[in-house]
Amino acid sequence: MAGTKDLDLAFSADPALEISPQQADADYWQALLSAWLHQLAPELPPALQAPGYSMGLSLVGDSEIAELNADWRHKQGPTDVLAFAAQDEATDGTPPMPAYRESGPLELGDIVISLETAARQAPEHGHGMEQELLFLASHGLLHLLGWDHPEEASLAAMLARQKELVKVPAKL
Repeated sequence: MAGTKDLDLAFSADPALEISPQQADADYWQALLSAWLHQLAPELPPALQAPGYSMGLSLVGDSEIAELNADWRHKQGPTDVLAFAAQDEATDGTPPMPAYRESGPLELGDIVISLETAARQAPEHGHGMEQELLFLASHGLLHLLGWDHPEEASLAAMLARQKELVKVPAKL
């Protein structure tokens, strides 16, 4: 497909949660994330340039994301999105995962989104659930690609980039 990157997506959605057919559609998420990767490609550092990528996307409930939040960030309670970047330098000084090789795609990591938190936040942000999920998925993807927001200026830049990403048509 023109305007996309080759993407191997491991997708899961908690079947116990209320979810729309589009939200549960792995092909929809694969096409959307692939289009976003294509759009972001010119901005990526050389270490993240690859003809193909691999990543995971999980749509979960508050209890599962709260457990991950406690285990990995040492913060109590649920959050909206977590991103586990495979290409970040590990905190113990070990190098990041190897870059793309001809044998397979570049592993980016995993995005985990709480559907329950997203549903609560959507009205607070003045839009529907679909838009909230796009916002959270784009935020997670940018984190996998090395974006961060330790201060207001970097947060503003990241949010501006997310707004551009979510303009990609939801029905590809």
